[in-house]
Amino acid sequence: MAPRTVPAEGAAEHTLAPTLIERLTSHVTAADDAPTATVSTPFTGATLATVPLSGPDDVRAAFERARRAQRAWARLPVADRVRPFLRLPDALVRRRDEILDIIQLETGKARRHALEEFLDVAMCALYYARRAPRLLRPQRRKGMLPGLTRVQELRHPKGVVALIAPWNYPFALGAGDIAPALMAGNAVIHKPDTQTCLSSLWIRDLLVSLGLPRELWQVVVGDPAEIGDPLLDGADYVSFTGSTRGGRAIAEKVAPRLVGYSLELGGKNPMIVLADADVERTARGAVRACFTNAGQLCISIERMYVHQDVYDRFVPRFVELVKGMRLGAGLDFAADMGSLTYPRQLEAVTRHVDQAVGKGATVLAGGRARPDLGPLFYEPTVLTDVTADMDLCADETFGPVVAIYKVADEDEAVARANDTAYGLNASVWTRNVAHGRRVAARIEAGTVNVNDGFGAAYASHDAPMGGFKQSGVGRRHGAEGLLKFTEAQTIASQHLMDLEPPGGVGYERFADLMSTGVTLMKRLRIR
Repeated sequence: MAPRTVPAEGAAEHTLAPTLIERLTSHVTAADDAPTATVSTPFTGATLATVPLSGPDDVRAAFERARRAQRAWARLPVADRVRPFLRLPDALVRRRDEILDIIQLETGKARRHALEEFLDVAMCALYYARRAPRLLRPQRRKGMLPGLTRVQELRHPKGVVALIAPWNYPFALGAGDIAPALMAGNAVIHKPDTQTCLSSLWIRDLLVSLGLPRELWQVVVGDPAEIGDPLLDGADYVSFTGSTRGGRAIAEKVAPRLVGYSLELGGKNPMIVLADADVERTARGAVRACFTNAGQLCISIERMYVHQDVYDRFVPRFVELVKGMRLGAGLDFAADMGSLTYPRQLEAVTRHVDQAVGKGATVLAGGRARPDLGPLFYEPTVLTDVTADMDLCADETFGPVVAIYKVADEDEAVARANDTAYGLNASVWTRNVAHGRRVAARIEAGTVNVNDGFGAAYASHDAPMGGFKQSGVGRRHGAEGLLKFTEAQTIASQHLMDLEPPGGVGYERFADLMSTGVTLMKRLRIR
């Protein structure tokens, strides 16, 4: 049984108003006579918008304007800097349908997955707007000598942050990182992916209307080969979400200048189904974990390790649910899954699946493209009998494909889950949550979800999110998601006595006194 299809209402709904496109593209930093690029909708391949392209000189000019704006912005009280972001959630809610349409049309994802981006930006911005004043205010720290050394920690903005956002979640992974960078007192030069730049331009347009200084957030659009060097050369800090290969290239480029960076990179994320898992709940959760945004999600599940005691009940139910998924291109909530975004992703998915099948893998569901639905649709696919000689086994597919493996026990599941160069996200399913947490702690991944695929950890904005091993450096969310955009400064003042022997006391006597002081401070728990 093939996945069901949900018909779109017609070609007219796959367009945006020309006046909207004109307003959004006016936010690109580019010359008046700049060359242009076409944004097409993955649902049909038709042209959605034409956007101007930035050149190297445009990037350098953007840094100059942003740096001037940043100096004034950094002098403002944090309470003033967060004000546009406190207004943002209500403004987003009022204009929800408009941004959901844009996200769908430029990415091809189902509306329910566009909604996740919308919610993430609203909640993340509010989280930091509420907490930035506390996180950024001067902090008292313990001094060397109690009562005699007074220490304060200050947080200064980095300056101008270069933020390179990916195409798969352009709204969430653009605005969601830019918000804390701006609240920390920085300016941002933002390079979204050209294909999915409209949602970034939309949120910039909205924040400017809510009071954000226009020059503070500059958007440049173009090929990395053309504008990548000036973008990295001008940055005081770099934030990148994308492939591990791209992350390595950025780290090498900025290393000579000793510029800091955070990188959220690739994943080959495992899911462990323990012997006591609730089959129905796990199967339904696995559908979402594997096929959200057609699997084009860094934290999506691509490997599933199922305990032999539950394998014969879980797999048929999971396959049944996958075969019942609804594919469609409508701008409504009817479809369970949408389209891939780029032809290259369709090619990569097809290559992985075809090679695996050619080497002996078994297709339990899906396994084929659906050009009858649109140029970039591919069925949600479930495979077994995947072996180490198949690219799909260890390489990130980044599409609607999952491989299932039977395991004899928990130790085998954990060992196989950890047998990867990646370590971004993982999932554990069990009726015993306490035991699930113990298993989760054994998995080498930056986030591990118990009885969920990825959303429980990712959407908990108070907790850090990022990768182990080749899956990244640094974290988004939590205190670190804001403080990474700052420089810590320690100011210490010494009072009443200097840090040397007082008059008439020799160094041997001074050494004895200080050593006694160490013992007393330990005993009295002063340090």
